[in-house]
Amino acid sequence: MEVLALAHIDCDAFYASIEKRDDPSLADKPTIVGGGKRGVVSTACYIARTYGVRSAMPMFKALQLCPHATVIRPNMAKYASISREVQAIFETVTPLVEAVSLDEAYLDLSGTETLHHAPPAFVLAKIARRIEDEIGITVSIGLSFNKLLAKLASELDKPRGFGVVGRAEARAFLAARPLRTLPGVGPKFAQRLVDDGFGAIGDLQKAGEKALAARYGETGRWLAQIAVGRDERTVEPEREAKTISAETTFLQDLGRLPDLEAELWPLAEEVAERLKRHHLAGRTVQLKLKTADFRLLTRRVTLPAGTQLAETLYRAAQPLLAREVAADRQRRYRLIGIGAAELAEPGGVPVQNDLFAPATPASADDPKHAAVEKAIDAVRDKFGNTAIRKGRGLGMGKGPRRGRDLPRSPR
Repeated sequence: MEVLALAHIDCDAFYASIEKRDDPSLADKPTIVGGGKRGVVSTACYIARTYGVRSAMPMFKALQLCPHATVIRPNMAKYASISREVQAIFETVTPLVEAVSLDEAYLDLSGTETLHHAPPAFVLAKIARRIEDEIGITVSIGLSFNKLLAKLASELDKPRGFGVVGRAEARAFLAARPLRTLPGVGPKFAQRLVDDGFGAIGDLQKAGEKALAARYGETGRWLAQIAVGRDERTVEPEREAKTISAETTFLQDLGRLPDLEAELWPLAEEVAERLKRHHLAGRTVQLKLKTADFRLLTRRVTLPAGTQLAETLYRAAQPLLAREVAADRQRRYRLIGIGAAELAEPGGVPVQNDLFAPATPASADDPKHAAVEKAIDAVRDKFGNTAIRKGRGLGMGKGPRRGRDLPRSPR
């Protein structure tokens, strides 16, 4: 008899569940965690979802559907802390834990029956109960023989779900499901498949690998494999972060450079804080802008050395921002973001000496700047993030307030 040992665990409405845990008065109320009126929904509780509210939905649309919802701005530091508590529980049962995001992970419990004196299904049920008892949130679990089916199984009966898909029923389980169920099949590709006569995954199964390969090449071969539930991906406990970023959507479009600079600085601080927390330094700084007509602009610069300082991130991105504003004085923006890429452990890299010369004679990463930022970090660790600010951060609030979008977690 086959022992299923690969699981996908997803925290139920993670951010909203935490907020409800911390404020019991929200227990029976529709709750949305997300940005301001021009931001997006990060998470909606299950009550709000009954009104049609979904993650990534524009906030204005969510409030049209559920005008009496309680809206809470994301508290990423709190969510990250609780995510680490959840992951620590996962790691008590297996070292093979792959965190996909703050609220979901894959676990491989192969070979752990002797250690736990119980099959994986029993151990996973105990994990779910422990998370609920100790942390105060619920999870849904999917158990199967590969990642694809484990993830789909975890979505079967949320919240507090426990879905199981075995090898024998995998093909039938997938057959009636929509094409968008398959990872990597986006809306455009799904529409192309529909136009070609494939209405569900079962139609791909019937076509077979030879016919799909003739029509779609290597993509067709991949489709044929995944349509019958074949997925060779393994659980990877350590996934290297590719980028750490933060962004914000404005309540009103902005066009003046000083207003945009005032929004850029706190985002640089946020990215720097996360780089330090994950013991990483970024060598490439990325600027992201979205225009009032929803056109996305990205600009980047590569530094001589990696950094985890907010000052360096800001000084690298500010000229990119100034250049875009100068290129079209009439253009207005609805979103700004900053990110760090080419991530590696800090240390052992040369100090930047002339990146900003002659406009900025002192190096942004010289010991003086690092010491100032370290002192600021120490004060904030003790008294909170609002306890101390640099001068350029004090200008915030003169313009329209921001609606924070959710920054991406390191992957």
